[in-house]
Parts: sequence; structure tokens; C-alpha cells
Amino acid sequence: MKAFNLLPFHRPPLHLPQPLLHRRTRSSVPWYVPRFILDPGGPTVLLWHRIFLLNCMAALFIDPFYFYLMFVAGPACVRIDYGIGLAITICRTVADLFYIAHLVLKFHIAFVAPSSRVFGRGELVTDYKQIRNRYLQSKDFILDLIACIPIPQVVIWYIIPGLSDNRASHTNNLLSLIVLMQYVPRLYLIFPLNKKIVKANGVVTKTAVMGAAYNLLLYMLASHVLGALWYLLSIERQYTCWRSVCNKERQKDPRCYQKFLDCSTLNDPDRANWLLYTDAVRNCTMDSPEFNFGIFADVLTNEIIGATFFEKYLYCLWWGLKNLSSYGQNLQTSTYILETVFAICICIVGLVLFSHLIGNMQAYLQSLTARLEEWRVKQWDVDQWMRHRQLPEDIQDRVRSFFRYKWLATRGVDEESILQSLPLDLRREIQRHLCLALVRRVPFFSQMDDQLLDAICERLVSSLSTKDTYIVREGDPVNEMLFIIRGQLESSTTNGGRSGFYNSINLRPGDFCGEELLTWALMPNPSLNFPQSTRTVHALTEVEAFALRAEDLKFVANQFKRLHSKKLQHAFRFYSYQWRTWGACFIQAAWRRYKKKKLAKELSKQERFEYYSEEQERMEGEGVEEYGYLDEDIDERDEAPLLSQYGGGSDGFTSEGENAHASQHLGATILASKFMKKRVNQRMVRREEASPSLKKLMKPDEPDFSIQ
Repeated sequence: MKAFNLLPFHRPPLHLPQPLLHRRTRSSVPWYVPRFILDPGGPTVLLWHRIFLLNCMAALFIDPFYFYLMFVAGPACVRIDYGIGLAITICRTVADLFYIAHLVLKFHIAFVAPSSRVFGRGELVTDYKQIRNRYLQSKDFILDLIACIPIPQVVIWYIIPGLSDNRASHTNNLLSLIVLMQYVPRLYLIFPLNKKIVKANGVVTKTAVMGAAYNLLLYMLASHVLGALWYLLSIERQYTCWRSVCNKERQKDPRCYQKFLDCSTLNDPDRANWLLYTDAVRNCTMDSPEFNFGIFADVLTNEIIGATFFEKYLYCLWWGLKNLSSYGQNLQTSTYILETVFAICICIVGLVLFSHLIGNMQAYLQSLTARLEEWRVKQWDVDQWMRHRQLPEDIQDRVRSFFRYKWLATRGVDEESILQSLPLDLRREIQRHLCLALVRRVPFFSQMDDQLLDAICERLVSSLSTKDTYIVREGDPVNEMLFIIRGQLESSTTNGGRSGFYNSINLRPGDFCGEELLTWALMPNPSLNFPQSTRTVHALTEVEAFALRAEDLKFVANQFKRLHSKKLQHAFRFYSYQWRTWGACFIQAAWRRYKKKKLAKELSKQERFEYYSEEQERMEGEGVEEYGYLDEDIDERDEAPLLSQYGGGSDGFTSEGENAHASQHLGATILASKFMKKRVNQRMVRREEASPSLKKLMKPDEPDFSIQ
């Protein structure tokens, strides 16, 4: 039964299963093993391509090390260093395993049918037989097969030791042939691999620094190959010189044989006797006019041929890098054809690779500083505009400070445009990740459910403010609510310019301002004009915040009726600094009224006592002066009119002198209370006229939290 793969450009029928990896069903054959098919644009294949690209680069560095196996082991003889060869063989075998795995994996990577590319990305072919046949018939299979065959290992460890004529010239030719035969297809594999990675991911490397390092690595690889070839050709030229001298001495005594030039004959007595009389050692030097070494003379001068492995490698790498960068301009060649061709190749390859390196490095480095250069150009334009408009220095400093702070916070990236270009679901997830934890730090929002918070987070925008910036002034229209993430703000009010009134608080991360907008948004029929700010908000430090604009807040208030709950009403009043200020002033006014009433009572008691004492003294003085006698001298017949005058007994007289004296005190008390009340009222009126009239602090508008 045929199954389908769930891929972004291939939608299977709804009634079929959609596994991530397509597996064929078990056939009637009991030994059948299910095969999986991979998406060529999926993350698994992309990860493998990146790993295989690194392996290809390592393999390209390993192969030229075979050229360093030949070394001068004695006078007029060369041999192979099998110790270094063993280490190189192990590394090469590990790299070959990756090539074999890549070849096997390509039998399980789906491909897009060419006939289906008319619209969209095309239809993915997931049938194993079609994938296998297509791969076997393509040239990629031949190249992959050649690249994974361990030819150098077989030649070094089996063919060369088994040669009957084990001469250095044969060894050099075999090494050059086997390495170059596989090096070309392995080098070619990098280019389609790069193309596949770019097609699936857009770029080879994720960062500009890695891209620059990748291009520099390619340049170093070319220098490494040229240095290794230069060393191998130097050995070849040295051996050619010895062989030419040996051919001349074949007719002399002692006779020279070609086998003497191989170090396997170092203990041969005939070779030792020949070495005493031969001119091969004396004539095959740099100073000898018998042989022109050309560009390989440096090897003889610095004795690189007989040096250790690391000394040879570093010197040859430096030689290749130097001549590749200078296009081989300082090379002094001989008439040897292979040497001249090699110098020409150095010049051409150096010119191409150096220009490619400079271009790519410049592009990658410019991508690192492109945003910075744009910011510098914009900063220069702003400076020129401010000078042209002759703005004050303090304003210019504030403008520069804002652009500098914005650059440090965003690095020149327009976050809002990036978010708007994304799908709604992805944009919502990003906003939730960025804002939800920060919004929940606001105590008012912590009372809301997740759905309401998601709607708010979706509409929050980033807001940056520098030091000494006024976010909003008292009396200005409020068009957004700010939720502070970092920094400090000062929120102050004068209650509409009220004389002697000033209230100031500091807003810290987790606080918000512009709550007047929430009251406006919760009204059933809000006016078109934005509400006026009751406070002045001033930035004390650099501030990062999220802003909720008026139209977005109105949309959330209309769509989510849960915003009208009593719980949110109480939370809003508790955390609103406008309501806190009103509550504090209300309590202050009540306390002042209480103190004023208490003071009035105390003054009333004190003045009542004072008037009582003064009236008593006055009445006593008037009684002596008017009637000419004291109270105790009044007789019974004269007491009645006096008591009647001051409110005494109803019958006009009393029987005893003590009752007359008490009635006199009662009348004085009544008169004193009347005078005291009038006096207190007059003093209170004068005090109120003298004291300034205070404006009544208005209660904030009540938002409509009722469910519509």
C-alpha cells in the first residue's frame, strides 16, 4: 500500500495517515525491511548536509598529507614515512565512512518531480524504487562512488610494497595519481552540497562571522594543497637530478644503479662504494651549475626535504599562502615544463581565489556593520538637520541620546515590521513569549485570565524613552497606556493647577500610567476626544516599556466583556495612582474637618467659661451701683422685682435669702450664654473670611464596569 509523507509542499488525502517519516508497509516476503524516506528540505537532511560538508572539508585537508610521506632519509636516497602514513590512513578511513554513509542515505532522500514544478514547490516523490532508479542513473552516483573508494590506503599499504621495482619515481607518480584522481571529485562534491544547503536554509552559515571563516578556510585549503604539491615536486626534482647523474656514471667504475637511489639499499656494500666516488651529492645542490631547480631551490636551501614532518608542513603551507596571495609574482622558474605549468596554475588560482575571498569577506563583514553604518548615516543626517534649524544644544543632546539609546536597545532592527510580516498565529506566539511574563508583573493585569492577556499582548508595542523625557503632561490628551519594563518614571499632579497642591510618586517596573484611557475605553459611548491626563509623567532614567494604544485598548474592551468585572474594578482602583491620590486627599479633607470641628468645640467651651465669669462680675457690679446695696442687704419686699427682671420666680418673690441669691446666678448664666453664642459666631465668620478658600478635589470618573 502506498503511503504519503507529511511535507510543507505535499498535502496527502485527509483519510490517509501522515507520519513524519514515510515507511513502506511489510510485503509478503518475511525478510522485507521497511525503508524510510526523508524530506530533502527537512531538518534531518539539512543537519546531515552540514555535517557532511564539514567532513568534506576535513577530507580535502587530509588527502594532501600523502604528498609529505616521501622524505630524504640519507645521502642520495628517498623513502616513505610509514609512521606518518598510518596516522593519515586512519583519518582518511574515518572520512571515507562519511562518504559511504552519504551514498547510502541518498537512496532514501525524496526528490521533487520535475513535471510538478509548474505551481509552487512541486510534488515530492517518496517511492523508494523511483528514488533508487533516479539516483543510479545520475552522475551523482558515479561521483559519490569514486569519492568513497579507499584508493590511497590500498596503494600505500598494498601496491607500493608489492612492486618489484620499488623506485622513488614510481612512488611519486603513484601518490600524485591516486590523490589527484579522488581529489577532483571530492572537491566537486562541495559545490552541489553548498547549493542544497542554500536552497533549504537560505545561507550556508547562520552567522556572518561563520561565513567569513568558511571562505577563509577555503583559501587556506588552496594554500595547503599548493604547498603539498610544491613539496612533492621538489622531491621529484631532487630525484631527477640524482637520476641524471647516475645515468652519466653507469659507464664509470664503480657503476651507478637506479636502485641505489632508494633508501632500501643503504646497507648495500656496492652502494657504499659508489657513494664514495659519485658526483650525485655534490652536483645536486642549489649552488651547482649542473642543474637548475627553479622554484624548488628553497627546499634545498632551507633543508626542508630532510626536516621533521611538522617543520616541512608549516614551511610548505607558508610558501603556498605567500605565493597564492602574491599570484606567484616572485617565482623564478626554470625551463622545466611541469614547473612552468605549476607556476601558471599558482598565478591563476591565486587571482581567482583571492578575488573571491576578498569579495565574500567584504560582503560578510559589511553585513555585520551594515546596520551600524545605516545608523551612522542617519545620525549624521540628524546632526546636519539640527544645525540647519539652529536647535539649542540641550535639545540636540537629547535627540542624540535618544538615537543612541534606541540603537543599543534594538541594534537598528525594526521589530514591528518583522512581526507584521509573520503569520497571525506565529506573531501571537512571539508576542506571548516576549510580553506575557512582563505583563503579568503589572498587578492589575495579574487579575486577568490567559485569553484576555493574550489579546492584550498581541497589541502591545515597544516604547523607548530617554532620561528627562516627558511622556505626557498634565492636561494633555492621553493616547496610550504604558507598562514599565525597565527604568523609573516620576508621576506628579497639581490637581489642575490648584494652588498649594502637589503630589508626586515614582513609577517602577511593574507599574503603569495612563489609566485615564482605560476609563475612557470602558465607557459605553465614549467621546471621540481622548481623555485629558491628570498627571505629568517624566522619565528619571532610560525607560523600556510596552505601550497599549487607545484604539487597541478600545478593541479589547469591546471584544472581551470580562474586562467589566467587579474584580477588575477593585483592582483598577487599588493600583491606579489617580484613585490613590483622590483617596488620600479625601481622607485628608475628612481629617481636617474633624480637627476643625474638635477645635470649635474646645473654643466654645473655653469662651463660654470666659463669658460666664465676665457677666457674673458685671452683674454684680451693676447691682451695687444701681440699687446701692449688696445682695445680702436686700429686703424681702425688693427681691421680687429684681428676680422678675432677670427671670426669677413666677410669683415675683421668695421666702428665703438663699433662693434669691441662686436666682440671681441663673439669670446671669442665661445672659452670658446668649452673648457667648453671638460672639463665637462672629469669630467663626471672621476666621472663614480670613482663611483662603480651597478648591474641592474632584473624584475621578467612574468607569462603566457593568456588563452590556
